[in-house]
Amino acid sequence: MIKRCLATAFIVLISLEHLSAQNRIENLIIITSDGLRWQEVFKGIDVELAKSKRFNEGDSTSIFRKYYAATVAESRKKIFPFLWGEFAGNGQLYGNRLYENKVDVANQYRISYPGYNELFTGYADSAVNSNSHPDNANLNLLGFLQQQTGFRNKIAAYGAWEAFNRILNENKLGFPVIAAFDKSGGEDPSTNQSIINKMLMDSYKPWGTAECHDVFTHYAAFEHLKTQRPRVMYIAYGETDEWAHSGKYGSYLNAANQVDKWLKDIWDFIQSDEYYKDKTALLFTVDHGRGEGDNWVSHGKFVNGSNEAWFAVIGPGLKAKGELKKPMQVYLQQLAQTAAHLLSLTFKAEHPVADKVDDIWK
Repeated sequence: MIKRCLATAFIVLISLEHLSAQNRIENLIIITSDGLRWQEVFKGIDVELAKSKRFNEGDSTSIFRKYYAATVAESRKKIFPFLWGEFAGNGQLYGNRLYENKVDVANQYRISYPGYNELFTGYADSAVNSNSHPDNANLNLLGFLQQQTGFRNKIAAYGAWEAFNRILNENKLGFPVIAAFDKSGGEDPSTNQSIINKMLMDSYKPWGTAECHDVFTHYAAFEHLKTQRPRVMYIAYGETDEWAHSGKYGSYLNAANQVDKWLKDIWDFIQSDEYYKDKTALLFTVDHGRGEGDNWVSHGKFVNGSNEAWFAVIGPGLKAKGELKKPMQVYLQQLAQTAAHLLSLTFKAEHPVADKVDDIWK
């Protein structure tokens, strides 16, 4: 009898701890860096790519000076000082396959639109099979939240890639999606938004009108965060994927390092602002993996490694686990429900929605 009472008390305690963690989180910021490999996140610089004349942009010295170190731990922290500082100290990092800690893309295509669909709808829909897919018929988490009490008109998404207008179905779901060369601020932009918009329009466009440089997405999103105080925001950076496709390893690492700096800026603001401080979670992840060796420039259904993803989460009430080193299997599609549960909600849609990642609360 005593054992049974103790077991019951333990279960109640765990449940209360879970509930406490959820109740302390009122806001959520989701950030992605397109095509950023788990290898750099967890293993640091790829020495062979840095030495390769094909990929080092003629300047291996600069790459090694910035990001090489004698140990994996030192090298990855040079690329991602915030991720391996604040996040590792107070959050949770999943996806180091050296420990069989696996995060995988569930969709079979392993390219961006299907990946972002999976991430936000919780559903690896086989019908979403290309980057040119039209407006997404699947309900995504942000659209679901837009319908919930306390969240309506407090949702925003900013992405460097024009496809986010279709992926998140801005035309139907009613929250702002500022993608690529969309101007921010609507019909009455602030002074800062007007300046950002003008620089965006006048900027060099190496990827045409399909994608802008991350710096414009970041500062437009940051301005919205500071002035509009959304409860949920999504920010999608894209240059890691663009430079990888171009075979420019130094630029890829520089883009990844810059995203890490912006993560710090956002987190520092959150922790200094009364509206967000100690009430906001940050979820950082990716849409797909990519190959190794010469194939690091590519990803897709037939490129080994394209299924390999990762994610990191930090927020009030969540345990500081750091780098997860136990064998487990998680799928990208589980993060939609996970994000909903961080906000003490259950994401429901007409299509299937994968279960949350329970380990976050254990």
